[in-house]
Amino acid sequence: MVHPADIQDRNGAKLVRDPLIGRLPRLERLLADSGYIGQLETWVAEQGWELTIVAKDPTATGFQVLPKRWIIERTFAWLGKGRRLSKD
Repeated sequence: MVHPADIQDRNGAKLVRDPLIGRLPRLERLLADSGYIGQLETWVAEQGWELTIVAKDPTATGFQVLPKRWIIERTFAWLGKGRRLSKD
């Protein structure tokens, strides 16, 4: 789903929810980065889901692999290999 660039990610996440109703009955937990901290946490709890914020360690220096983040990045890499998905 594509939204205008002037919509904050945490607000755009709410727009993505409506098409998911009834389509993903096993969805229980959402993983997000620190850009989603705030009102989205309360809103997700109201929907009956759990939001886990995957944040980097503030004391770490340099590159750090974030827990669970690699799963999302790997999935996008797999999807990007599909030529039709990258063109459509």
